Amino acid sequence: MPLLACDINTSVEKSVEHKKDKLKSGIFIDDMDLSVKPGDDFYTYVNGGWIERTEIPEDKAQVGLYTQMRERAQANVKLIIEESSKSNIAKGSDEQKVGDLYHSFMDIDTRNTIGIKPLEKHFNAIDAVKNRTQLATLMSRLTLLGYGGPFGIYQYVDFKNPDTYMMFSWQSGLGLLDREYYLKDDKKSEEIRRRYKQYLQSMLSLAEINAPDKAVLTIYRLERKLALEQLEKEKTLDMVALYNRIPTKELEQLMPDFDWLSYLAEIQLSDLDALVVTQPDYMKALNDIFISTPLDDWKIYLKWKVLNASADRLTQEIDELHFAFYNKVLQGVKEQEPMWRRGVKVVNANIGEVVGKVYVKKYFSEHAKQRMNEMVNNLLAAYRYSIANLEWMSQETKQAALDKLSKITTKIGYPDKWRDYSDLVIDRKDYFGNIERSMKNSFLQKVKKQKMSVQKHQWDMNPQTVNAYYYPPLNEIVFPAAILQPPFFDLDVEDAVNYGAIGSVIGHEIGHAFDLTGSTFDGDGVLRNWWTDTDRAEFKKRTEVLVKQYSAFTPLDDLQVNGEFTLDENIGDLGGISIALKAYKLSLNGRLSPVIDGFTGEQRVFLGYGQFWRNKYRDKALRNKISTDEHAPSMYRVNGAVRNVPEFYSSFNVKEDHALYIAPEKQAKIW
Repeated sequence: MPLLACDINTSVEKSVEHKKDKLKSGIFIDDMDLSVKPGDDFYTYVNGGWIERTEIPEDKAQVGLYTQMRERAQANVKLIIEESSKSNIAKGSDEQKVGDLYHSFMDIDTRNTIGIKPLEKHFNAIDAVKNRTQLATLMSRLTLLGYGGPFGIYQYVDFKNPDTYMMFSWQSGLGLLDREYYLKDDKKSEEIRRRYKQYLQSMLSLAEINAPDKAVLTIYRLERKLALEQLEKEKTLDMVALYNRIPTKELEQLMPDFDWLSYLAEIQLSDLDALVVTQPDYMKALNDIFISTPLDDWKIYLKWKVLNASADRLTQEIDELHFAFYNKVLQGVKEQEPMWRRGVKVVNANIGEVVGKVYVKKYFSEHAKQRMNEMVNNLLAAYRYSIANLEWMSQETKQAALDKLSKITTKIGYPDKWRDYSDLVIDRKDYFGNIERSMKNSFLQKVKKQKMSVQKHQWDMNPQTVNAYYYPPLNEIVFPAAILQPPFFDLDVEDAVNYGAIGSVIGHEIGHAFDLTGSTFDGDGVLRNWWTDTDRAEFKKRTEVLVKQYSAFTPLDDLQVNGEFTLDENIGDLGGISIALKAYKLSLNGRLSPVIDGFTGEQRVFLGYGQFWRNKYRDKALRNKISTDEHAPSMYRVNGAVRNVPEFYSSFNVKEDHALYIAPEKQAKIW
């Protein structure tokens, strides 16, 4: 068992040497607005100059450091793709698949010539349905090909047995992005619904579906019925409530009028022993909708699912209609991204690890991986110290928390074993078929894995992805190569900004092991309660402070942040910057941090955190984010977190008359 006491000096990496050369701060001083008091609006203090002079590009819903990093990674991947597109490449090789998939997307003339013909086989199959057994089978086939339906089937590591996989169901089937869009009665929501119906009619007309006016009403009414029964997004974060493992033979008790045998046979899961039904009340209600909705209405709805999911695989006209609604109407974007960027995304999404192998050789150094490992170890050490010294947690729960912390595994840069795409056929002239085959191949690979022990070497992100994640059943934190680049992680600056930027990300991901969701899993990835009742109640009481704080943020006059829905991410942000600051201090090994560009090391950690999250949103994008994204907008990820860190007050002389001030006894104190 790990010790409850942690030696603050000996538990950190010793290999971080103090640079003797003139150190760079890593602070973007020209991007700051020094006329703003950091205690009033730290986000604008750090980023105000940049915000003032930055225009959001016409093809973006938002812009920030993340955007710039992703665009750089896309440009690097484009060079790799172009190299793969050279002539005389063997058919079936990785290079052929990369080059031809990219070319098939870029060849809009061929797609325009083919038109909607790829839809015909699916529309004919839908029209041929004569009963509800055939309807269930068809829904399954469309799931296999990635078109979706009123619910989906997915794979995850089993919550109760992390050495095995589980298949689980999830509510689905809406054309709008969340149930709220169908149910809110404010003017903006009404306008979105009106525009959605216009979009439906235009798309159905282009797809030559009969009586589009009537079809629009049929589709919308059915989607609204589904939305009314779906679980609110805030409640989908409760892992304990979601884990409802139902033996396959008992599924008919949940949905007695749905042919589960035919459904599972079609997706090659006839021997599945059980399905985890995450929203059982929705599935019970879906049974009634399934049986009461006329077959002809289901046919119209399923044609819409195929058409809408295929929009960017068909003609330019259909693609632009899809963009006009989902990007212009919902997010305020004015024009499409360049075709090459969209093509890069297609390659990344479908055969990303093929490109990833080359990407890490070109753009990721082993030195960066070593330095990242040092930072991770320092963050873990800071968490150990913090947990061991918590005043509000009992020794019993501390032991379990420290055990979990000791078992966290780290993946940095790229997988040790690459994904195999040998079964995937890519045709240079068949973009529609390429994506359909990719969807099917991906699903069937999961079916194949279902009988295996968990493949712990696999990643859920490509190396060229600017992001990171924590995976609860494997208790692992994962940092792809592309996020480990300047300015997020700069080997040429003094480490304070690195700790504020990538260090806070490390702390954030570790923190997910101990947020409201992650804390329901133990160190071995098993869903079980390792808390005393008193400690769990105190934890919920302390996190409720964050819920109230974030729910008070109002980015637009009629729009508030959803503090409950964003809670886990807000816990992660607060833990991230708090622990990153501790880890930076530990990394100094007793030395004083240097003052650079007029800022102390402690100040630069906060400044690095603030500039890491700089972002600028369109108003429509902000609305969409708050409706659908569990992350708070960037300005609140900064201001909302730092105001709960005591060192912020001492570092920037924050007093009671400053806007961000919170009395010490009212601050959120968790980890």
